[in-house]
Amino acid sequence: QVQLVESGGGLVQAGGSLRLSCAASGGTFRTAGMGWFRQAPGKDREFVAAIWWIGSRAYYADSVKGRFTISGDNAKNTVNLQMSSLKPEDTAVYYCAGRARVFGDWVAGSGYDYWGQGTQVTVSS
Repeated sequence: QVQLVESGGGLVQAGGSLRLSCAASGGTFRTAGMGWFRQAPGKDREFVAAIWWIGSRAYYADSVKGRFTISGDNAKNTVNLQMSSLKPEDTAVYYCAGRARVFGDWVAGSGYDYWGQGTQVTVSS
């Protein structure tokens, strides 16, 4: 059974940086790409960023463009999220996700087939 495990969360001051990592293990894991979502207390889960292995195309939510960078390695089944210029509103549990389908909506969580357990990111003001 495929498992996604996130790491790198923690507490950081506003303006600081954090790097999240996610690795897949177990079972057969073939994806068209991987992504990151987040969920703040009392709010719905929201799309943060995704990377499409074909051409290493990246997609970002408007709220993180210019501040976050997604990268990954298809062969190693890993994806990273470099977060800079963090704001208190970035505080959330961040989830790694894997997607099998190439086409379709990359922003919707329903389009992803594999999920990690999440890692907490807290940005203090």
